[in-house]
Amino acid sequence: MNTTPSLGQLLHGFFTDYLNCQKGMRPSSIRGYRDAMVLFLRYAADHTGKTIAGLSLDDLRCEQVTDFLDWLESKRRNHIRTRNQRLTVVRAFFEYAASRAPECMHEAHRIATIARKRANPPGMRYMDADEVKALFDSLPTTGRLALRDHCLVQFLYNTGARAQEVCDLRVSHLELGPMPRVHLHGKGDKWRTCPLWTQTARMLEKLLASGGEALPGNPVFQSARKQALTRFGIHKIVRRLTRALDKPSKGPPMRPVSPHCFRHTTAVHLLESGVDPNVIRAWLGHVGLETTNRYAEVTLRMKQAALAKCRPPVGRVKATWRKNTDLLAWLKAL
Repeated sequence: MNTTPSLGQLLHGFFTDYLNCQKGMRPSSIRGYRDAMVLFLRYAADHTGKTIAGLSLDDLRCEQVTDFLDWLESKRRNHIRTRNQRLTVVRAFFEYAASRAPECMHEAHRIATIARKRANPPGMRYMDADEVKALFDSLPTTGRLALRDHCLVQFLYNTGARAQEVCDLRVSHLELGPMPRVHLHGKGDKWRTCPLWTQTARMLEKLLASGGEALPGNPVFQSARKQALTRFGIHKIVRRLTRALDKPSKGPPMRPVSPHCFRHTTAVHLLESGVDPNVIRAWLGHVGLETTNRYAEVTLRMKQAALAKCRPPVGRVKATWRKNTDLLAWLKAL
């Protein structure tokens, strides 16, 4: 009796048990894994002459994976980072498949040896203090959604929240008392707490009051149809409100401002204000300090301040240690 699970059974277990239950991934992350596997299975079906439903585990070989990765770069013009992300998904699936079907362990090992390509980290756009002030001064003050848009921008800058965290924000996650704070549900099914400025808390209170009864399960930021804003919706709002910042008076146009740009801006401004990196790491929900330390490399003002502390000496420096004859004798005796 053949007890080897089918490809369909392995895929079902990979998404419903491994990623969801064992790894505790967020639905948005699981959807990203799903899209990558769909793309890979479609490629494998086209190149084996089978339907996706007719594929078996034997049809997915290491050579198929390397051809798929080359196809992503050459035909779909995907970035190296996208190529590496797809490879991560395929590796994770075969690692899971090997735990369920040991006979495919050899193929899983071969796929695990496929190298990730080196890629420069993505460019980091953040706004300086003047840009942030100009943005808030330019926000509309009238209109049906003016209060929501202003509150959204203020919340993004205050908390450095990810777009998905804003989508998932509910009324019950807010504490708008004497010490206002918000509980954000981030990556890896982890929660963190961020303090809120008094201005942000008062604006959130106005926003909730304008929408009628604020039930605990209601989304804080809603569309015109009273539905929770999506990541795409938040991106559109931010692009509309920040379009003027993409046209500097001198030089080429800058990279468009995205919701994630506010996250970078919050981190850089906290760092420039002297906040401890460990506090920033907890504030933004970074897994390790390596991610937080990236912001120390992008802020020119901190580099200039460090340069001012180590100015070159004026005049010729005398080598006073040469007068120490005992030290010179000891060095020559080495």
